[in-house]
Amino acid sequence: MKSYSDSYKAAGVDVTAGYESVERMKKHVARTVIPGVVSGIGGFGGLFAPDLSGMAEPILVSGTDGVGTKLKVAMLLDKHDTIGVDAVAMCVNDVVCCGARPLFFLDYIACGKNYPEKTAQIVAGVAEGCVQAGCALIGGETAEHPGMMEPQDYDLAGFTVGVVDKPKVIDGSGLQAGDALIGVHSSGVHSNGFSLIRKVFGIEEDRAVLDKRYDGLGCTLGEALLTPTRIYVKPLLAAIGAAQVKAVSHITGGGFYENIPRMLKPGLTAKVEKAALPSMPIFDLLQKAGDIPEHDMYNTFNMGVGLCLAVSEGTAQKALDALRAAGERADVIGQVTAGEEGVILC
Repeated sequence: MKSYSDSYKAAGVDVTAGYESVERMKKHVARTVIPGVVSGIGGFGGLFAPDLSGMAEPILVSGTDGVGTKLKVAMLLDKHDTIGVDAVAMCVNDVVCCGARPLFFLDYIACGKNYPEKTAQIVAGVAEGCVQAGCALIGGETAEHPGMMEPQDYDLAGFTVGVVDKPKVIDGSGLQAGDALIGVHSSGVHSNGFSLIRKVFGIEEDRAVLDKRYDGLGCTLGEALLTPTRIYVKPLLAAIGAAQVKAVSHITGGGFYENIPRMLKPGLTAKVEKAALPSMPIFDLLQKAGDIPEHDMYNTFNMGVGLCLAVSEGTAQKALDALRAAGERADVIGQVTAGEEGVILC
C-alpha cells in the first residue's frame, strides 16, 4: 500500500511531498558519488568505506555548522540554489584546517512547508559544494515544522567527517616567530555577520534594497550578498603538499580577532598588514553605510580573507604557487611574531 496520511497532511505535514523531494534530489546527489560510497540515499544511515591505505594512524575529524541569517536574503530573493554551497563550505573549511580531507557530508533542512522544487534547489547547492570539496553527500533529512515556522521559511545545517593521518595533523605546534602569514581571498562576506548586514541596509523593512546597485559592486546588493562561500579544501590540501604549512585559520564569525588566535600557540602573535589585504567594495560599503568602527569590521567579517595560513618563511612562495595554481588568489599578509596580543593589525 502506498504511504500517505490525510490526517497528517491536515495537520500541516505532507509526507508525499517529502517523497517527491527525495526523487527530485537524487540526480544532484549522484554528482557527489566518490570511491567509498556504499549506500544511496533513502536508508536509515549513510554508509561509507574510507580508503585508509598509506596512513599510519588515521584520525576522523568532524565538523558541523549552518548558514545563519544569510538564509533570510535567499528567502527574500526566492533564490535557493547556492545557499547549499555555503552549508558545505562552513563545515569542510573547518575540518581541512587541521589537514583533514573531507569524506562525506549530510544536510538537515527544517521548513515550515516542504515545497519539493525548492528543497531540490537547496540540495542542488549542497551537491555542488560537495563536488567542490571532493566529498560525497551520503544522507540528510528534511523536516516540516508547521506552527513553528512560516510556510516559506527554512533552516539549513550540515555535518561532515574527514580523515587525516596523525603524523600529518596541522595543529600549530611547529609555529615560530618569522613564519609567514598567507591570506587566501574570500568571495565576499561568505556566511557571517548577516544579522548586522540586514540591520545596516534595513533589508527586511525594504526588500527592494536588495535589487539596488551600488558603485563598485558590479552587481546588485542581493547578488553580492548571496555570493557563495569559497570552498578551500582542494587548494589548501595542494598547499599542504607543496609547502611547510604549520597552522591554518578559517576566518568566519568573529573575524580576525577571534579566529586567527585559534591557530596560534602561547607566546606568539599574528602581525597582519592591513595594506596587504584585498580591497573588496562590499566591506567598504558596509562600513560606510552602517558607520561601523574598524575594530568591529575586523571582529565580524573576513575583510577579504577567508583563510589564513602560517607557513615557514622559506616555503611561502611554494604555498602561494600551489594556491594560485588551484585557482585561488593569495598574498603574504603578515608575519608571526613573539608576543601575547593574539592579533595585531598595522
